[in-house]
Amino acid sequence: MLVLLPPSEGKAASGSGAPLKLESLSLPGLTEARAAVVDELVELCAADEEKAREVLGLSEGLRGEVAKNVELRTAGARPAGQIYTGVLYDALDLATLDAAAKRRAGKALLISSGLWGAVRVGDRIPSYRCSAGVKLPGLGALGAFWRGPMGDVMPEVAGSGLVLDLRSGAYAAAWKPKGEVAEQTASVRVLHAPTRKVVSHFNKATKGRIVRDLLMAGVSPGGPGELVEVLRGLGYVVEATAPVKGGQAWSLDVLVDEIH
Repeated sequence: MLVLLPPSEGKAASGSGAPLKLESLSLPGLTEARAAVVDELVELCAADEEKAREVLGLSEGLRGEVAKNVELRTAGARPAGQIYTGVLYDALDLATLDAAAKRRAGKALLISSGLWGAVRVGDRIPSYRCSAGVKLPGLGALGAFWRGPMGDVMPEVAGSGLVLDLRSGAYAAAWKPKGEVAEQTASVRVLHAPTRKVVSHFNKATKGRIVRDLLMAGVSPGGPGELVEVLRGLGYVVEATAPVKGGQAWSLDVLVDEIH
């Protein structure tokens, strides 16, 4: 099972240990593209703070995020699972998983990123600010930039097993499963049951809880249909839409009344 997670806007501070080593990150086929984005982002933020704020879509109160990007290659790195914060990651709560679940998380979870393309939770990275919606002067829109590199590496990473896709927006656009991989993919959204609308907090928190429950249960569904049964067994209300033709992903709606 491969679980595709979105990143978080908010991030913990960089660590105090060794700095970033791009060549040590998972998915080495992305190294060249990662270096290109890091180089341009550092150059942009070091040269013109105001332009960098505009490009990154940062308010005056987030001016400090520009300085953070300047230090990408020198700041101490921490495991990505400790860098990403926010509602989904609070609900997932990687730090409190038991040892077996943590091992499963290290193998199964892949966090999407406008800066790195995608990283595993154990990959050591610095704190940064750069969403997939950013359009860098030299590279263009990052969501589109990553399609080529991600398209080259992700089919092998996904293999023939289940892909649980919890991404949204530009992150989902950066790699769209095709062919047999798509047929093994389940794209999930969370709906507030009384209104049948996507509500940000319900969506993020429930996705974090789903991943945590799967990791703690030690289950690895073989495909989307089996995933539906596993989730229902874990107490979730799931409505599934199977693809009508080959080469398409399943769509799952998880209905929630409230967040516990």
